[in-house]
Amino acid sequence: MIRWRWGTVVQARREWRGSLELDVTVDKRRAEDPDSVRALAYPSLVGRPRAGDRVLLNLNALALGLGTGGYALVVAVPDNLPDDVDVPGHVVKARYTPLQAVVLAADEEASPLRSALAGAASLDGLPVVVADLHSALPAVLAGALATRPDLRVAYVMTDGGALPAWFSRTLDALSPLLAGTVTTGQSFGGDLESTNVHSGLLAARHGLHADLAIVTQGPGNLGTGTHWGFSGVAAGEAVNAAAALDGRPVAAPRISDADPRPRHHGVSHHSVTAFGRVALAPADLVMPSDLAPDLAAAVRASLSALCPPHTLVEVPSLDLAPALAGLPVKLSTMGRGLAEDTAYFLSAAAAGRHAAALA
Repeated sequence: MIRWRWGTVVQARREWRGSLELDVTVDKRRAEDPDSVRALAYPSLVGRPRAGDRVLLNLNALALGLGTGGYALVVAVPDNLPDDVDVPGHVVKARYTPLQAVVLAADEEASPLRSALAGAASLDGLPVVVADLHSALPAVLAGALATRPDLRVAYVMTDGGALPAWFSRTLDALSPLLAGTVTTGQSFGGDLESTNVHSGLLAARHGLHADLAIVTQGPGNLGTGTHWGFSGVAAGEAVNAAAALDGRPVAAPRISDADPRPRHHGVSHHSVTAFGRVALAPADLVMPSDLAPDLAAAVRASLSALCPPHTLVEVPSLDLAPALAGLPVKLSTMGRGLAEDTAYFLSAAAAGRHAAALA
């Protein structure tokens, strides 16, 4: 199940919040093994590897050719173990794996937010934008802040993709624009930790004092090419969570005219399943009002079939292009940037605009 290799650190490369990129030579066990790899270490988990350190690597992502997870991962630095860190919390994430980590949940007894969250049961009408892919996060944020620059926007990260929030360079670059990040379920590394999406949304509202929340999975959507076999199913569950807590769910469907796969052309089948079958509570389904005519007709037909219980909302989006271009991150989804998949990013931005108008 795991492709283990020993390696030796040559040098450090880039570093961003919670992550350290390394050049590592590999002790080859098979002829097809690479001589060297780009590796990623999470210093909070494994310590800070230095040049010359021997490291234990997991090469699964490289062996599978994963684009998002195209790193060897540093599992341990056996001769340079980090010091023990006593955490006041008792919540365990990545549970019963070799790298299970103890964190302090925002609402547990030792948390400074305990008093604010212990009795919290309502989002008080907080708009909650729910999207399938992590790549929608910057676009939703751009649309919201272009509409209401004063908003405090929190990111609530589910555990369908990457578990460490530190893996996302996008999130690192967006952090000055966010009120904070809450990592939920098995995901970890946010400004606040929570045990599930419900408590994560409450932490965003009452802990980070958010005016608007964005919910997506971390990087690395998992899919099998089947009707139900994809991690974005959780987007529908997030709509239900927002509604159960008296929030205002806003669904950001995955819309594209650039994806070559028929099941993702127009409105992705992921969005149709998540919002049409899993989401039992009503949400505002947002689409741009200014899509190309053929695409608009197809999208409108697909989303109208989900109403009721949902409400189709059409929002102008073309004027949001400068806000998308001005983000501190390069927009990318499935290897396509803003110019290659404009409809996808404008659709996400339109959902952010609509949510900001509700805040």
